[in-house]
Amino acid sequence: MLYYLVTTLYVLVCLLLLLVILLQQGKGGDMASAFGGGSSQTAFGARTGATLLTKLTTGFAVAFMLGALFLAVIGQRGPGSVLSGSTPPPPKPAPASTPAPASTSTPPPAPAPAPSGAPAPATPPSTPPNAPK
Repeated sequence: MLYYLVTTLYVLVCLLLLLVILLQQGKGGDMASAFGGGSSQTAFGARTGATLLTKLTTGFAVAFMLGALFLAVIGQRGPGSVLSGSTPPPPKPAPASTPAPASTSTPPPAPAPAPSGAPAPATPPSTPPNAPK
């Protein structure tokens, strides 16, 4: 809740800072005054007294920097969850399954012999029938 309030205030400060900066009048910084020509007394124009707009700019700039630091510190905690304070639901019972057969140390049974009327399995001969001797 605090994070959203500070973020809303921060956006408001950003918009007001932008508005106050854009409302200020320029200090006559043309090309001639940038290179020492013209009637400029300093590199950034003549020094004038602090007006309401410059005081507001300073105040909003300070609020902008402090707000950025505050949001960075709050943001380090990571995103929170609405359900972070609630207890998790109880686990569901595991579905009933058939028990697996116990493993035995006996070898698997040998294949059944072929019926008597069936031909014998073909085994490759050790030497071809037409091989020279």
